[in-house]
Amino acid sequence: MHVLLLFIASIIIVDALVGDRGLLAMLQARKEFDELGAAIARQRVENAWLREEARRLREDPSAIEEVARRELGLIKPGEKIFIIKDVASPMQSAPSPGSPKTPAVVPSR
Repeated sequence: MHVLLLFIASIIIVDALVGDRGLLAMLQARKEFDELGAAIARQRVENAWLREEARRLREDPSAIEEVARRELGLIKPGEKIFIIKDVASPMQSAPSPGSPKTPAVVPSR
């Protein structure tokens, strides 16, 4: 009788640990919950940044000009573009990390 009770108790303990609603499943669900909470927090920060950026683009003409210059490469009439490229030495095949990636815009006078 004691062996049977011990066997049933061990089955209940094992089920409590590794069953569908056991300790391991609960720990996995808690980990997933925390990861999703962190993802939601990141998305909220990104949404706030995007809302602010949209507000700036609606209300601030200089923000529109900044985007037009940066993303579209537009210049004002009378400005000149100087593209500066580094000359790679024979020992260096890739461009240096500090080399400019965008052209420099200099207003002409």
